[in-house]
Amino acid sequence: MGPIVARASRTLGRNWRWLKPLARRYLKAFGSDGRPTHRDVVRFLVRDDGLKYAFERHGNKLRIADWMHEPNQMQPIAAARAWKIPAIESVGALANWLSVSPGELEWFADRKRLTTRLGPDRIEGALSHYRYRILAKEGGNIRLIEAPKPRLKELQRKILREILQAIPVHPATHGFLKGHSIRTFAAPHVGQRVVLRMDLRDFFPSLSGGRVRALFRIAGYPESVANLLGSICTNAAPRGLWSVRGNGLDTLQVSDARGLYSWPHLPQGAPTSPALANLCAYRADCRLTGFAEAAGAVYTRYADDMAFSGDEKFEKCVERFAIQAAAILLEEGFVIHHRKTRIMRQGVRQYLAGLVTNTRINVLRGDFDRLKAILTNCVRYGAESQNRESHRSFRLHLEGRVGFVEMMNPAKGARLRAIFERIRW
Repeated sequence: MGPIVARASRTLGRNWRWLKPLARRYLKAFGSDGRPTHRDVVRFLVRDDGLKYAFERHGNKLRIADWMHEPNQMQPIAAARAWKIPAIESVGALANWLSVSPGELEWFADRKRLTTRLGPDRIEGALSHYRYRILAKEGGNIRLIEAPKPRLKELQRKILREILQAIPVHPATHGFLKGHSIRTFAAPHVGQRVVLRMDLRDFFPSLSGGRVRALFRIAGYPESVANLLGSICTNAAPRGLWSVRGNGLDTLQVSDARGLYSWPHLPQGAPTSPALANLCAYRADCRLTGFAEAAGAVYTRYADDMAFSGDEKFEKCVERFAIQAAAILLEEGFVIHHRKTRIMRQGVRQYLAGLVTNTRINVLRGDFDRLKAILTNCVRYGAESQNRESHRSFRLHLEGRVGFVEMMNPAKGARLRAIFERIRW
């Protein structure tokens, strides 16, 4: 608090008695670590009743004695000081680091959201940084795939390699990480008395541009740099996209999707989005881990799939636990897909991310039987007769599915491999 009061006194030319209480309120609002944005500080000062009262009493005596200009510099929070990320302290330094000109940097960041105003005939033209594909999900929901074009993708990959991958994620996270998979996600829940499965709705688009920019601020980047980094990694889809691509889809669902995707968010298709999603969910993972441990349970997360499991103690409170966990997630800015919530006790099949976890990790019998039938029909009638989804490389597609079963259950995988080897390509 002392440095804040000293700077304010120097700026105003006098150590007013009301400065110390103002500093206490400032630290209570923003904490003693990190730096709030300029907009947040101005909003705090405008709304502070103590400052209003001081201005009413001493407004005619207040003056700026010394304008203080603090140079841009890295100021990470205490937990981020050990992160080995590049120090980028100005917009010019960021442009040099990304090997682009300052003008190109502003164009890729599109902070004024000019691309959202593109007409239907220019959605994927030269001014757009993304290519779009709308998918209709089960249950009537809509998913938008936003694939960055090559130049923007190159910038995002550099940010991913040199910044995001140097920031540690929560130990409960298993999605999109080297050395982790759905197997490591499901393994802690094998043989448990009760398993609770929950699913997040609209995981990527629910993470706003503001949260992404705040993450870069936590890492220590000055506000101007953090804003540009966050803008490069987020996108706001053109509103005209839905009038062209939304034909034939449910009108209400299209309206909801337009409202969701038209604001800056993590685009599903950008290389930076999985890592940023894990990092933005860090606080939620911390709270859910502590909540699970208090209830005698273990918690893991794979992207938008969350799993909790435990023994008799957890089984007694699992219904209440599910409600309170959903409330924690709501406080953290996430929404639970309640129709996908499942409480699975030992008497029923317990499965997570398509894997059975009752006694050991195994593939679902239905999935195994369907794949076996496809392979058998490929042997009998030819591979092309079974390529009903028009995969470009049906052989690689089937080989990948067989390899997945081999990884989860070597014995079953060997049986499928034997059939696969008999197919004539």
